[in-house]
Amino acid sequence: MAARRSYGLTVRELGANGKALTIGLVVATLLTTAVALWLSLRLYDQHEKDVRRQGILSAARQSALNFTSLDYRHYDRDSANVLDGATGDFKKQFSAQTQGLTKLVAENRSVSEGQVLDAGIVRSDAHSARVLVVADSKVTNTAVPKGETRTYRLQLDLVRRDGRWLTSDVEFVG
Repeated sequence: MAARRSYGLTVRELGANGKALTIGLVVATLLTTAVALWLSLRLYDQHEKDVRRQGILSAARQSALNFTSLDYRHYDRDSANVLDGATGDFKKQFSAQTQGLTKLVAENRSVSEGQVLDAGIVRSDAHSARVLVVADSKVTNTAVPKGETRTYRLQLDLVRRDGRWLTSDVEFVG
């Protein structure tokens, strides 16, 4: 029978060095776990910010599109789309003007076809945001039957209500 040789040392044979090695491995494992957890939390936080940013931009783009796309043949529907994405003073003001605008838009046979060219967030947090939007709108009416393109620069203030980003103020800028 061949003699068995062992080249590895047991923890007992290592003595104090074995304890130090074990403690070192435990500390390394704990540090690695802590770093992995920290990185995971940062990644999750960044994902949440990206999702919020996309939600804000999507809502602002839709609001600007609704605001710049109004057709006298469907004005009730189109104005309802604007109001659906609105809240606060903006909703009150637009709602108060809707009856008068309905008559004016119908008399002039106004059609406005909006297109959002670009949008960017000026500032945002979990509950509010300010977004700048550039939009073109091809407008036709009795005064301009062939239509003309108008460019709008809008500043939209949005607030988060019941899980949705709603427009609380619209200003024409620049």
